[in-house]
Amino acid sequence: MMRVTLRDVSVRRGTRLVLDRASFEVGPGEFLGVIGPNGAGKTTLLRAALGLLPMHGHASLAALPPASRARAAAWLPQTREAAWPISVEALVRLGRIPHRRPQAQEPAIEDALHRMGLNALRHRPITALSGGEQARTLIARALAQDTPALLVDEPIAGLDPAYQIATMTLLRDLARDGRTVIASLHDLGLVVRFCTRLLLMDQGRIVADGPPARVLTPDLLAQVFGIRGAFLDTADGPVFQPLALI
Repeated sequence: MMRVTLRDVSVRRGTRLVLDRASFEVGPGEFLGVIGPNGAGKTTLLRAALGLLPMHGHASLAALPPASRARAAAWLPQTREAAWPISVEALVRLGRIPHRRPQAQEPAIEDALHRMGLNALRHRPITALSGGEQARTLIARALAQDTPALLVDEPIAGLDPAYQIATMTLLRDLARDGRTVIASLHDLGLVVRFCTRLLLMDQGRIVADGPPARVLTPDLLAQVFGIRGAFLDTADGPVFQPLALI
């Protein structure tokens, strides 16, 4: 069980304030979607939460010693480049490094490969895969880490629609199983379908925090994204569709 807490966290790049006193707490069972326009501070927020860049304020994960942090939270960055031609299985196996328990290695690795549909690719060099296959492999590595918290930056970028839905379903199911899941996302339609809660960011600040229907309001859509959209409740669940620029 893991609660992720930020209190008044700020990040500067030179003289520019890119994250301005961000505060929130998210716990087991929640799938928190971090949304906002490009440059809003989403990636900076996630990296600050993990202590991956200099910041002011308190972040519960960043306060942990590195070894404990690696067992508490897995991180999937937005940039996913494979530099060495190791196999898919070997790359996924790297997710087990923080645990150092050989007897627990294989089930976690096999489960991660299975969940991301990679069994047939397990012996292929990562450099020989498509961008979408590489993305699925790196998600599998994060899953193999088997941590109570999972922070992912644009996890569905580069995936085809089927794997976008499959990945969002997986993240939702991990939260339902009691993990704490935080993801930065751009697809507002999928955010509404799968996330239990949203943080809306703009110009380095959190401007709204709550269930999707309370965050994606006409006023906030206009203010932050400059768009209007339709939010509907259907037999298949909530649906959001951006409609036009304002």
